[in-house]
Amino acid sequence: MNIVFRHERMAATFNSLKELSQIYGADNARRILKRLNELAAAENLDVMRHLPGRCHELKHDRAGQLAVDVRHPYRLIFEPANEPIPRKDDGGLDWSQVTTIRIVEVEDYHG
Repeated sequence: MNIVFRHERMAATFNSLKELSQIYGADNARRILKRLNELAAAENLDVMRHLPGRCHELKHDRAGQLAVDVRHPYRLIFEPANEPIPRKDDGGLDWSQVTTIRIVEVEDYHG
């Protein structure tokens, strides 16, 4: 998949193990990069359903976003960035057609 970031500064941070380590700690930084590499290697979002990391759609105030586990309680949060966002006939997200995502943040959204 193609991966884009909310802004250039975020892209620079997420492309630097050193910067990620300073912000999230060395172990989380490695896990974040692993998840990014898995996302980048996937042909489409549907592939992520079958990999570790529990890729899932979020609800309520985060509807339209998805997350993969980094290390409890942190999640890598992203959203489809295809234009237009692919939808199934029932209005749900068509995971098999999502080929571009935008990284939003790494967060403990339960806290």
